[in-house]
Amino acid sequence: MASLVKFKYYNNSLEANRDKQILANNGLQSFIANEQTIQSDWLLSQALGGIQLQVFEDEKEKAEEILKNFLENEHMELEVEHTISNPEFNFTCPKCGSNHLYRDENPGGLFGVSLLFFGFPIKSPSPIYHCYYCNNEFKI
Repeated sequence: MASLVKFKYYNNSLEANRDKQILANNGLQSFIANEQTIQSDWLLSQALGGIQLQVFEDEKEKAEEILKNFLENEHMELEVEHTISNPEFNFTCPKCGSNHLYRDENPGGLFGVSLLFFGFPIKSPSPIYHCYYCNNEFKI
């Protein structure tokens, strides 16, 4: 009888269950170890080695190939025009020349500092932009 081996380690159960489902869809049986323990006390993650996906020893290479193929084909490109009329910004992507851009909306350092000192957040526009066409991230 084949024994179970530790195949892959995860920080969260979503990724572990996603990969378990991918393997199941391809006919491989796998098991997740430490999921409930770490979800109940995430501080134990380091001590237990994270959430573990386990497969049978004789199916390990096949499981690696299945997940590798899935992750290579997972990336999906947005279907966008290279240039658009009436762009929001008057500059283009330095990588591809597209004017189809958007500004990063994540709060920056000023947000947290203003909350700490003034008691209310001050949001400043981010200097980071992203290109819809080539996924380039750049600063202006």
